[in-house]
Amino acid sequence: VLSHPTPSLQRRTSTMFKKFDPSEDVSTSTQVKASVQRGIKSQIHASHPNLGEAVLDELLPKKPPLVQYKIGPHLMLYCKQSPDKGGDEPVFFQHRDGPILPTLKFVHTYPKVEFTSVTVDKGAIPFLLGGANVMCPGLTNPGGEMPADVEEKNGLEKGDGVVIYAEGKELPLAVGMMTMSSRDVRKKNKGNGIEVSHFLGDGLWLTEEIQ
Repeated sequence: VLSHPTPSLQRRTSTMFKKFDPSEDVSTSTQVKASVQRGIKSQIHASHPNLGEAVLDELLPKKPPLVQYKIGPHLMLYCKQSPDKGGDEPVFFQHRDGPILPTLKFVHTYPKVEFTSVTVDKGAIPFLLGGANVMCPGLTNPGGEMPADVEEKNGLEKGDGVVIYAEGKELPLAVGMMTMSSRDVRKKNKGNGIEVSHFLGDGLWLTEEIQ
């Protein structure tokens, strides 16, 4: 039995940042108020409980404040100001009212920071690098890994944001949002388990800074 469907049977690929071009796709920018930045940190902590207040303050210091860029009608990109570089560095993003997700470059910069994460098996890697969503077998096959479900508590809930690692790879390849709980992924073991928002090699990955 094939652990992964052929590309034609894969769920749709992520288009959020696949062809992202900051020179054309960014419409407005706003400096984030202190109260809003506290709210952003609170949301990040809720999605990634291992990131304590001290870690978040180091990752996202109060000064200089974040800059919020609007991309299309429903996407926000949060950037750290980089006066030395002359532009702003993308660090987190949010689609509609979904989870606030880190950019891959930001995660790669801080490899020891424990973001909420999953691991897919080797067979899922080429699909993931093509921007495909993660199918349940990629998480349940040998080599795949998710937080454990303990009694009535799910390791991951539907709508949770996750950083996606791959079997045998040290650094993550994508980030996305759970389309079902980890318990349901294990139970159903078919269909789409994670909607991928951003992946290695997409337009956001290729963006060093926004000016």
